[in-house]
Amino acid sequence: MTSLYHQTYENWQKDPGAFWQEAAKDIDWMKPADHVFNPDNGAYGRWFDGATCNTCYNCVDRHLEAGHGSRLALIHDSPVTNQVSRYTFAELYQRVNALACVMHDHGVQKGDRVVIYMPMIAEAIFAMLACARLGAVHSVVFGGFAARELAVRIDDAKPKFVISASCGIEPNRVVAYKPLLDEAIELATHKPDHCLILQREKLECELVDSRDLDYHDHVGKALDQRRIIECAEVAATDPLYILYTSGTTGEPKGVVRDNGGHMVALKWTMEHHYGVKPGEGFWAASDVGWVVGHSYICYGPLLHGCATIVYEGKPVGTPDAGAFWRVIQDHNVAALFTAPTAFRAIKKEDPKGQLIKQYDLSNFRTLFLAGERSDPATIEWAQEHLGCPVIDHWWQTETGWPMSGNAVGLGALPIKLGSPGVPMPGYDIQVLDDDGHPVKPGTLGNIVCKLPLPPSGFPTLWNAEQRFHDAYLSEFPGYYATSDAGIIDEDGYVFIMARTDDIINVAGHRLSTGAMEEVLSSHANIAECAVIGMADAMKGQIPVGFYVVNDGVDFEPADLEKELIQLVRAKIGPVAAFKTAIGIERLPKTRSGKVLRGTMQKIADQADWKMPAAIDDPLILDEIKAALIKKGILEKEAS
Repeated sequence: MTSLYHQTYENWQKDPGAFWQEAAKDIDWMKPADHVFNPDNGAYGRWFDGATCNTCYNCVDRHLEAGHGSRLALIHDSPVTNQVSRYTFAELYQRVNALACVMHDHGVQKGDRVVIYMPMIAEAIFAMLACARLGAVHSVVFGGFAARELAVRIDDAKPKFVISASCGIEPNRVVAYKPLLDEAIELATHKPDHCLILQREKLECELVDSRDLDYHDHVGKALDQRRIIECAEVAATDPLYILYTSGTTGEPKGVVRDNGGHMVALKWTMEHHYGVKPGEGFWAASDVGWVVGHSYICYGPLLHGCATIVYEGKPVGTPDAGAFWRVIQDHNVAALFTAPTAFRAIKKEDPKGQLIKQYDLSNFRTLFLAGERSDPATIEWAQEHLGCPVIDHWWQTETGWPMSGNAVGLGALPIKLGSPGVPMPGYDIQVLDDDGHPVKPGTLGNIVCKLPLPPSGFPTLWNAEQRFHDAYLSEFPGYYATSDAGIIDEDGYVFIMARTDDIINVAGHRLSTGAMEEVLSSHANIAECAVIGMADAMKGQIPVGFYVVNDGVDFEPADLEKELIQLVRAKIGPVAAFKTAIGIERLPKTRSGKVLRGTMQKIADQADWKMPAAIDDPLILDEIKAALIKKGILEKEAS
């Protein structure tokens, strides 16, 4: 089909208010807005000011009222426990109501905060929706976060109630959540009134008599009694949730999401960006602790009437690199959204894509990638072996939905490898130099978005309005500073090259580590890589590359290093001063798949660093240090 993107984007540019007013017709409102956009409310204006609504009603109740109660709503697929559970919209309605009744019985009211500290289980989604039903503000904290990090979030959000589980289950270990929660509450100044604890068979826990409630006992009784509680009427501008950004250290940074604009934007994206239809299966292979889990495991698919999947597993190791294809086959997934890191892990273990052939993917239409820069080599591998469009797109916790992409529902545009597509309606994306002046197409600079942000863009940080201004709005007045660096080409395609912190200065030349990673990834033997800028007395900074090779590759490290150095020299030039490539077994990442380049850089620079709260395996940082010592970059510490 001919793409409607350009016409749609032009319609938004001509009249943003009319554009979003039309999109808002897909949401059920209790009271319509006084203003589609009120520029005088908040730091840059608020969407749907004066309207009232309820997010849980739009995700659950209205599908029952439309006669779709028997339609599949939620699938929990857990290869680590060998269990699969399915819930229709009618069953989801009962589960969410029962939990909301228990919360209400214990004092949770509209505006109260609730911390959710859960593994990837269906109850995590029930909890989010139950909070939305009551008008309570949830703050999901990634299950297994360290006690001190959880305590910081408890003190900032001041929750009345906590919902958690006895444990999380990983492929090779069981993580006891309850001791971490108990320690966090002990460390925190603020004390929640109650903790509702789901006991899991794999590892049960002790309950504190005066504070803890057994999930199965209390929610089970409410289910048996078929208890129902009405949806609270909240302002469209009231907060739905607080999400603390990954890698938070010291003072927390809680991104606030509202109710009304959030629903309008997510519902629009499901049809127009992701191109899925109500009743189809949509899978975001992320975690509920991250923004992807909020937007596209919980809210987006359910607003649209899709079946959403909560996957308690990994792309490899549960049991093998065919895990994703099994889930797509078993649950009739039309579109998958995951991080490029996941595909690099699959490609590393199954470079020829042999496992893909073992599964029926005939109903699978589109792969979407986001969360880390999608290198062309990974996209080409996925295109070749899946035979479907592979769509890169870019967005942030702060925006809640794609800033740039390729709107499949409007008819896909040509794909440019290395680019997450074109700006989505709602986003006026520009590139500025450090002084705030626009740069020519193809010139590297600061990626910014002209204010106002569209619906679902965060209006502030929780209890930190000044920090919100300082961190996002003050550097380039009139713009939201994304902290990403990149270019926009002459066709309007956006290229995100690195975080602005990852733009390195080599002898006065501003260079993108992302561009170097793209070159390294193009080598046939490389599974994944990361480039950091290391301090250098003469040049200011010099690039250092770390690489992981594909499984089954027979290579000589010295020869491969020479090939990679020559490759960067040929593609980027001598100006890159790229002379060091270090082979390692694995890259340090957060549990959402983001490579911890900043921590790696601090280790290389022998600077002070703090263990990242969201790191997947802390031992990997010891491996990075050992590799730098072996290379002679760091000195071996005296024993």
